[in-house]
Amino acid sequence: MFKYILICLTMLLMPQTAFATHGVSLDGTLKYPAGFTHFDYTSLKAKEGGRLVLHSLGSFDKMNPFTLKGTAPAGLNTLVFEPLAVSSLDEPFAKYGLIAQDIKTAADGLSVTFTLNPLARFSDGSPLTAADVKFSLDTLKSPAAHPFYQSYFRDISEARILGPHKIKFIFKKANRELHLIACELPILSRAFYQHHPFNAVGLVPPVGSGPYIIKKFEAGKYITYEKNPAYWAKNLPVRRGMFNFQTITYKYFKDQQVSMEAFKAGDFDFMTINIAKQWQRDLKGPKFRSGQIIKKYLPHKNDAGMQGFVMNIRRPLFADRRVREALGLAFDFEWTNKSLFFGQYTRCDSYFSNSELAARGLPKGRELALLEPFKKQLPPEVFTTPLTPFTTSPPHSLRGNLRRAQRLLKEAGWQVVNNQLVNRRTGRKFIFEILLASPAFERVIAPYVLNLKRLGITAGYRTIDPALYTRRLEKFNFDMVVGVFGQSQSPGNEQRDYWSSAAADREGSRNLIGIKSKVVDALVNDIIYSHNRRQLKAACHALDRVLWYGYYVVPNWYLARHRVAYWNKFDQPKTLPLYYQPLQALMTWWKK
Repeated sequence: MFKYILICLTMLLMPQTAFATHGVSLDGTLKYPAGFTHFDYTSLKAKEGGRLVLHSLGSFDKMNPFTLKGTAPAGLNTLVFEPLAVSSLDEPFAKYGLIAQDIKTAADGLSVTFTLNPLARFSDGSPLTAADVKFSLDTLKSPAAHPFYQSYFRDISEARILGPHKIKFIFKKANRELHLIACELPILSRAFYQHHPFNAVGLVPPVGSGPYIIKKFEAGKYITYEKNPAYWAKNLPVRRGMFNFQTITYKYFKDQQVSMEAFKAGDFDFMTINIAKQWQRDLKGPKFRSGQIIKKYLPHKNDAGMQGFVMNIRRPLFADRRVREALGLAFDFEWTNKSLFFGQYTRCDSYFSNSELAARGLPKGRELALLEPFKKQLPPEVFTTPLTPFTTSPPHSLRGNLRRAQRLLKEAGWQVVNNQLVNRRTGRKFIFEILLASPAFERVIAPYVLNLKRLGITAGYRTIDPALYTRRLEKFNFDMVVGVFGQSQSPGNEQRDYWSSAAADREGSRNLIGIKSKVVDALVNDIIYSHNRRQLKAACHALDRVLWYGYYVVPNWYLARHRVAYWNKFDQPKTLPLYYQPLQALMTWWKK
């Protein structure tokens, strides 16, 4: 998915003249030199052809992945559209030219100039020019686009066309990663969207420059992409050995359990397993023993971020930090992991779990300096207590945690009347709903709801259609949901969309919590405008502590490897990437 790995060429580290290169990185170093042949995690032995069948949940009702309303089909963003430059999946902070064959960063960090590959073509055969790039930036920064793009590219003030294949992006101010953010701009066909309005409702297949075109589809059932025989970038080093399948089809299913049974019946080829019970119990039988279906762990070094039960603090019920802390105390992760997950998971202990960006110990040095101006506005634990998830491991216990939760709720003005928690001042009962997108999560929520009941809290849970679930989240129409805040190896502009006051009321933002905090806003800016890795780490650590002790989520868990199952019909490179999602690795495989 789209993100977030960008260049740190600060005033202290930059040379005093601009320079041009085939790629850019956060620290100025690149693994792959000019003229490299292919990424190490791809293979020159890869064969083209064959049919790949995947699955998705829910349905789709539009063909534009860059707008807010509606749901686009799976795969559209990565198979049909392309950015100026692409990430290397075995470096944490590097991008290499794709549509842009040359990237020139200004010495003052206030602009970047792209020279486009003159061979670049859209799928209709028309040339891709600087006018298309400018159109793309202007469109994605406009109200017609999804708010994420408006926020993500907002520090790029304008694009100036210097020639048919040359364009300069001007920045509002220096930002250690803005050059790389510019590289991530998806390029749209100006001609296509002049005939088909960008935000129009409909299912007209779009024109892109990517390796595939849409062959056929039926909304709610399937979509098939076919390799563009005239794909312009086929032999570029950043594409060699990738996108090898002749067709890629996504079949749509109602839920994960139905899709699991369909997978075992041979309805599709590859599946990422996100449910521990399915991994432990459902992936068994003669086809697995015979090797027809392979079940495999794929190791990775991704930043795990944060997954948790997210409280919508726009709701008055969750406005008090003590209430949110009490709700966290009612979750028994140790029992859940042992009884439901077969001990497979690790508890999230940070908003940057499994990363050097996670806060550890007590704040000191630059991190402490960032926090101290806000000391009166922050909970004392930010300065006195390392980030530690609530636990029921001895000498702790669920009983002890619930007693502590009762005290916190009493302090916040709640009391139990006839087994129901009631607000002493307003008389309101403590009742809320947990919204789910998959019935598989119900068995996790059910024991949590029982623990809440022991506190006098009435919590219901309901699974709804994935498309409706997405729309409810976009409008912040929920009490509590299971949310994931993914992180890259180099957090930056996307943090605004996660936590900033400006994003809290912007429909479609990822500030699901509804945080409006001047402290958080300041720390987010410290992250974005860090001059080097040391400053970035300090800012992430400081933000981590403030978010953690806001008790905005009930931390869940993560897995430091991918669980996949696939029919034994693929060959694959000998080397795996380091920072990747399973489908990114799959795009380097090929049919036997």
